[in-house]
Amino acid sequence: MRPDSSCPLASLAILLVFLTGFLSHATTGMTAEAKPTFLPNFWDPRHLPEKPVLSSARTIRFLTEADWPPFHFTLDDGTLVGFDIDLARAICEDLKLACTIQARRFDLLEPALAAKEGDVLLAALRVDRATRPGPQSGIAFTAPYYTTPARFVTRRASPIEAIPEKLAGKRIGVEQGTAHEAYLTAFFAQVTRQPFPTLAEAQEALRNGSIDALFGDGITLALWLNGTDSQDCCAFQGGPFTESAYFGEGIGMAMRTDDDDLRKALDYGLARVATRGLYSELYLKYFPLGFY
Repeated sequence: MRPDSSCPLASLAILLVFLTGFLSHATTGMTAEAKPTFLPNFWDPRHLPEKPVLSSARTIRFLTEADWPPFHFTLDDGTLVGFDIDLARAICEDLKLACTIQARRFDLLEPALAAKEGDVLLAALRVDRATRPGPQSGIAFTAPYYTTPARFVTRRASPIEAIPEKLAGKRIGVEQGTAHEAYLTAFFAQVTRQPFPTLAEAQEALRNGSIDALFGDGITLALWLNGTDSQDCCAFQGGPFTESAYFGEGIGMAMRTDDDDLRKALDYGLARVATRGLYSELYLKYFPLGFY
């Protein structure tokens, strides 16, 4: 789940967590979890979208932000990198179209799209936003190319060996006021919920053993587990929870509703990148500890 873009300290903290975890992984060749990484796949190779017809003279202008690692962020030399960035470039190469990628502040992205200063947003936007009334109703989306599952995390020495079978009576930390707290309340009545004002406080409580497990956003937790702040204390337990009513229908690339040919082209490009194995390569590169 993307944090509030108005909080630069939160974005900086995520960047530091990602970079320390990424460097640690590159140095040791190990992740915080020994299990093989599950590779998500949202495309059926037997039913690929039709190849689109776009003018070869067209340049696709992607707009993104630069402080949401590992999806899109800048290196010290100003180079724009990340999972979304590499994915967009792979799609453009497959479509044989020229593309540009420009970073702007998150709150300026949608106005820039509406003003036709760009064609596509790479901004961790949920595809179900397109069905809601409001200013965003003029935005269309590609099919989702990743989701934001919820996960349980326990200490490595935890006696909890199965989720949800072994959770009864356990103290489960969760960030208060989130979809994760609502889901825990609705479906895990047998546990002792322990809400925390921030996820960082819940993570620290798990690390020092004052709670038995933590329930939260799988992407954020994967970055924490694979970084140094967790001190290798903990690991994912059980599988992902993906109920769309709580955690959304997934993340897509956004464009104007009047640019349907572009949407079809990007859907085709995403499917092609996936069937060629490039999507899996990028997922493993940026998420050595998978979040599913």
